[in-house]
Amino acid sequence: MNMKVLIANRGEIAVRVMRACKELGFGTVAVYSDCDRNALHVRLADEAFHIGPSPASKSYLRIDKIIDVAKRSGATLVHPGYGFLAENEAFGQACVDAGLTFVGPTPAVIALMGSKTAARQAAIAAGVPVVPGTQAPFGDDASDAEMTMEAARIGYPLVVKAVAGGGGKGMRTVATPAELLSAIRTARSEAGSAFGDSAVYLERRIVKPRHIEIQLLGDHHGTVIPFVERECSIQRRHQKVVEESPSIALTAAKRKAMADCAALVARSVGYTSAGTIEFLLDEDGKFYFLEMNTRLQVEHPVTEQVTGIDLVHWQLRIALGEKLTIDPAQALTPRTHAIECRIYAEDPDRGFMPSPGLVRAISTPSGPGVRDDRGVAAGFEIPVFYDSMIAKLVTWGDTRSDAIARMRRALDEYRVVGVKTTTPFFQWLTAQEDFLQGRFDTTYLDHLLATRKGQVFAVADAATERAAIAAVALMSWFRAHRAVTGAGGAGGAGGAGGAGGAGAWRQSALREGMRN
Repeated sequence: MNMKVLIANRGEIAVRVMRACKELGFGTVAVYSDCDRNALHVRLADEAFHIGPSPASKSYLRIDKIIDVAKRSGATLVHPGYGFLAENEAFGQACVDAGLTFVGPTPAVIALMGSKTAARQAAIAAGVPVVPGTQAPFGDDASDAEMTMEAARIGYPLVVKAVAGGGGKGMRTVATPAELLSAIRTARSEAGSAFGDSAVYLERRIVKPRHIEIQLLGDHHGTVIPFVERECSIQRRHQKVVEESPSIALTAAKRKAMADCAALVARSVGYTSAGTIEFLLDEDGKFYFLEMNTRLQVEHPVTEQVTGIDLVHWQLRIALGEKLTIDPAQALTPRTHAIECRIYAEDPDRGFMPSPGLVRAISTPSGPGVRDDRGVAAGFEIPVFYDSMIAKLVTWGDTRSDAIARMRRALDEYRVVGVKTTTPFFQWLTAQEDFLQGRFDTTYLDHLLATRKGQVFAVADAATERAAIAAVALMSWFRAHRAVTGAGGAGGAGGAGGAGGAGAWRQSALREGMRN
C-alpha cells in the first residue's frame, strides 16, 4: 500500500506518529518552523518542509501552508497529533476539501464535541450523567443579573469554564457570589486570548473529585470500543502531570459502567478515530461526564502498555476505512499497571518556569518496563515558542507498586544537560506516602506543593555533576574535531524537501544536530 502521511505537528507526538507510520510501511512528511529546523521529528521524516517563522501563528497554525505542503509532497493522509490544529474543525474540513484523508473524526463531530456546552447536551441526550451547570454558554451580551441568577440556581462553589477551553485556560473557581462577576470577566479575557472565543459557562464544582477518563476508538462501520480507564487526578493548576492506568478508585463494575457511558456518548454522535471521554468521580463513587477530547491524548501510551493495543496504528487503519477487530474484553481488561510522567524543560525550583536552551547531552533510561517517548535530542535548542515537553516517561509492572518502583529507577537514570527539567520534582512526588497509597484527588498536588514553601526539590549529587562535566567535555571534543576535519561545513537547514531535496535537508539537519 503506497501511502504517505503528513504529520501536522512537532515534538514527541510527531515522532510517535512517524514511528507508527514506518511500522505500517507508510511514507512520512514533516513540517517545521525556523526554530525546529534540526528537531528530531525533522530528522526522522522521509521528507520535511519549512512552513514559516517560529511563532505557531505563523507556522504550525497556518492551515493554508500545511495543506499546500500536503499537496506538494503527495501526502494522502494528514495526522494532526494533539494540540495546534488537532481539534480545529476548519482544518479537518480543509483537508477534506483538498481531497486528503484527515486522521481523526469528521469536522462536524469536532465542532459539536469541541463546544463544552454542546458536548454536555450530547451526553444528556445519551442518558449519561453530567455535572450540574448551565445549559447554554454566556455570550458577551449576557447581563450581570442573568449570570448571577444562574449561578445561584447551580449553587456554590462553582467553576467558570471557557466553552472552547482546555489545559486549565479560561477556568476560574468561584467560592462565593461576591467573586462571580470578576471571575467571569477574567475567564472571558483569558479564553478570548487563548482560543479566539470568549464564551463561558458555569458548572458546579465537585469537591475533591478524581479525574478519570475513558479512551475509545470508533470506526466508520458503527463500532465503538472503550478502553481501560486512565487516572489523571495528579494535576498542577488544572494541568495533568502524572497519568496512570488502571485507577485504584474503580471496581470492575464501576469501570464497565463508566466505559458503557463513554461508548453511549461516542455512538450517539457518530464518533470515529481515537477520542477520550473525561469524567469526574466524586467521594461517593458517582461519576459525571466532563468533556470529550476529539483527538489522541498526550497520555495515550499508558493505555497502550496496559492493553497491548497500538492506538496510533488503529487511528491510521480506521482513517483508511478498516473495521475494528479489537476484542472488547481485551480493551477493558488491564494486563499490567502503567504510569506516565511528563518530563518538561521547566525549573520546579522557580515555580515551574520554562527552561529553554540548548540540550547539550541527554541520557534516557531503559531496561524492563520502561518506555521513553521523546521529541528532543542532544544539540537541539528548546525554543520559547511552544510547550516545553521533552518526553513522556512511561513505566509498567505487574502491580502499581512495581510500576512506581520502576518509575523511580527510571527517573534516577534520566540525565539532561543544558536545561532544567522536572525530573527532581517527580523523584520527590513518587516518594510521597499519599501518592504511594493512592490517596489523592485533583486538588492534592496544588495543596502539597503549597506546603513546601519554596524548598528546593533536589541538589545535584556527585554523579550528576560528573555526567554534566563529561557531556560538556564531549561536546567540546566534537567542536574541535569539526574544526580539524572540516566536518559540518557551511550550509543551512532550510531545505524544503520534496523531490530531489530529501538528501540535502537530511544532511543539513544532521550537521545542525552536532552544533552547540
